[in-house]
Amino acid sequence: MNNHSNLEKKSYSGNNTSLKILFEDIFSKYDFNFEDDDTVVFTDTDFLKVMSIFQDNSHIKFESLIDVIAIDYSDYGISEWNAKDANNKGYSRGIKKDSSGRYTYESTKTNYNQPIKRFALIYNLLSVSSNVRLKVKFYCNDDKNPSLPTVTSIWASANWYEREAYDLFGIVFSDHPDLRRILTDYGFIGHPLRKDFPLIGNVEVNYDIEKERVVYQPVTIKPRVLIPKVIREVSNKEDKNA
Repeated sequence: MNNHSNLEKKSYSGNNTSLKILFEDIFSKYDFNFEDDDTVVFTDTDFLKVMSIFQDNSHIKFESLIDVIAIDYSDYGISEWNAKDANNKGYSRGIKKDSSGRYTYESTKTNYNQPIKRFALIYNLLSVSSNVRLKVKFYCNDDKNPSLPTVTSIWASANWYEREAYDLFGIVFSDHPDLRRILTDYGFIGHPLRKDFPLIGNVEVNYDIEKERVVYQPVTIKPRVLIPKVIREVSNKEDKNA
């Protein structure tokens, strides 16, 4: 790839002059690409250096981190049911089942248009002084044990956001000051927003009369996949011909 095409790939097409200068000047040595005008994807391993620049530079400072969004790209772009071939005549079980409803990332990324890595994090940044928002996206290199360094030393607000991503997706933030579960119980098994997490869960809570306390036990609910139905209103003309 020549320098000209590389510059086109990285170009910022938004209207904010400060952002344009920031990416053409300071970030020119980093590997990144814009998904849209306000979402930039970095592929460099120097994660903390990149995030520190966003927080403190001479062009536009993003003083606030307003959210951290975790993404599991398993099942990306695919669905359990194919509704395009549904029967449009009256009331019927007219949808063909595509699968058992549970995929693994390894099986789907070879057959569908999925990202190279399974887990990604999007950092929603806000420049209060310039009234500008930007989403910065990084992928976790390891699909089995996803992790990124914590940014709590850059934005203190990242503390609970990162704990939530750890709790629900199992993404570990190295050097986090207090990486504990925040929404589920401390004894919870698994990470409920991962795409391969069982819909019925792993355990359930029940009150044990003999022990006189609440205990965890293996889940007793059996998984069941509902069969969708197609219902179409019959027109007056069809009703007369019936």
